[in-house]
Amino acid sequence: QVQLVESGGGLVQAGGSLRLSCVASDRIFNRYAMGWFRQAPGKERELVSTIDWIGWNTYYTKSVKGRFTISRDNDKNTLYLQMNNLELDDTAVYYCSASGQERKVRAGLGEYWGQGTQVTVSS
Repeated sequence: QVQLVESGGGLVQAGGSLRLSCVASDRIFNRYAMGWFRQAPGKERELVSTIDWIGWNTYYTKSVKGRFTISRDNDKNTLYLQMNNLELDDTAVYYCSASGQERKVRAGLGEYWGQGTQVTVSS
């Protein structure tokens, strides 16, 4: 069973930066595609970014492209999301997800999910 634990959320002013982390408990983390999702109050969950198991292929939703960077350290079983130039609309609970198949991650059908970390951007 894979467990995912996110951290790094917090309160930041618009234009600031945060780095989210997602640590996986399973030793086969480096075989899983990973992704970040977010859900704002009253809104549906939204795909933010994905990365394949080796870290070569990444995807970003249009609203974060150029501001967010996804990466992973397979030696540390850790997924990252560097968020720069944060905007008010980035306020949400951010979740990481994992699956042996990248298409499942992109579709929001990953088998494993973390508990989420709150990101709040203030003006």
